[in-house]
Amino acid sequence: MSSSSVSDEILKFATQYSLYTGYAMLNFGVIGNVLNLLVFTQLKQFRTNRCAFYITMESIFNVIFQFLSISLTILTSIYGDDRTGRSLIWCKFRYILGQTCGLATFCMICITAVDQFFSTNHRLNLRQMCTLKLGQYFAFIFICFAIIHSIALGSSYDIQPTLGCTISNYVAIQYSTFFFYPVLIGFLPIFIASSFSILAYHNVRRIVRRQLPIVRRKLDKQITAMVLMRVIIFVCSVSPFDAYRVYTINFPISQSMPMTYAIGRLVQAIFTSINSLNSVISFYVFIIFSSRFRRQVKFVLIEPDNNTELRNSQMESEENV
Repeated sequence: MSSSSVSDEILKFATQYSLYTGYAMLNFGVIGNVLNLLVFTQLKQFRTNRCAFYITMESIFNVIFQFLSISLTILTSIYGDDRTGRSLIWCKFRYILGQTCGLATFCMICITAVDQFFSTNHRLNLRQMCTLKLGQYFAFIFICFAIIHSIALGSSYDIQPTLGCTISNYVAIQYSTFFFYPVLIGFLPIFIASSFSILAYHNVRRIVRRQLPIVRRKLDKQITAMVLMRVIIFVCSVSPFDAYRVYTINFPISQSMPMTYAIGRLVQAIFTSINSLNSVISFYVFIIFSSRFRRQVKFVLIEPDNNTELRNSQMESEENV
């Protein structure tokens, strides 16, 4: 078998892999994130909870990212590539929208961990420092930052004859290599989310000693455990892709080398699917590791919608048992 036919088979397998994982991610991602939105907006105990607000915002950006990902997958299945190397507008827009959703999601995960640390702290002044309105202001600021940053960096993408859609500006390459991927969406959010989620978990282990209503104590324990598991999945899914992106920006593979290019496409498909788990899996992590969240999901989906206040009061009375 010639090397060209082998490379064609690898490209075909990479395309099929992207297609099937893309459809699977879309189905599980949309269902999971929509259920997150339902639970965190329907139940009264979550409506004024700051972490629930951040998770809601994260779920919205995850749904947008899922539809972007499936658009790329469909284009790849039809044309053999995602068409970013053929349209300059699509080349820039794809990275601007993708980076906006990614940055906003990372910011929400970090804010959730930080906020949960403050809300479970034994010092009253630290707990009172954080309010829902303040959290909304911070979320708005970080979302604006994600949009502006993504437009600025996405504008540096260009179409090169043999490399396709890639960063062409030297300054942008250096920035992406030494700060954006390894720090801004790499080490920094991983360090912040990991550190504060562990500290919040440490706080919540001492929460029994504080004079708090039982519903509040149970809610703090539930949210803290959910945030900690979410951060663990975040670290495991994001780290490999960030390392891969740093490498590909500095060593782009030319289409003039069919075998190397085909292997690169397969590796890209695998790392992209691992990274996409970050926008899919939060609901399933919550439902696996939190029995209380499972009851809340069941309560939202099964109970009649025309008796919302009764549902909430019943749910609260169940939590007091």
